[in-house]
Amino acid sequence: MILPPRTEALKAVLEAMPGAVGEPMTAARGSTPLVILFKVMGKMFAILNVRGAENVILKCDPHLAEVLREQYAGVGHRSHLDRRFWIAVDLDADVPAKEIERLAAGSYALVRAGLTKKQRAELEALPN
Repeated sequence: MILPPRTEALKAVLEAMPGAVGEPMTAARGSTPLVILFKVMGKMFAILNVRGAENVILKCDPHLAEVLREQYAGVGHRSHLDRRFWIAVDLDADVPAKEIERLAAGSYALVRAGLTKKQRAELEALPN
């Protein structure tokens, strides 16, 4: 599947995170993925849209989410997930690419911090 450059770049960033696994999700009767769910130790930290509008849904600190929604037109909410803890970031809006990468790393860190001691140990044991 050929992805737009911004989506492809963010996909590479998400895949490079230790223990990150991308699971393509298709529509009920479709064969082409609509999104890729990124998880670490089975817990979701990002949803990357790979068809249609270029965007990513990331876990976020509730206070930071409010600040980001006020600061950027490209940060909002676009899913069934709790809007207090999840943000949708348009990749082609006013949010700089470096900021999107930082938010993705923050999402990963939030989920990783919520892992059990055993899961963190398993994650640390994975080859880099």
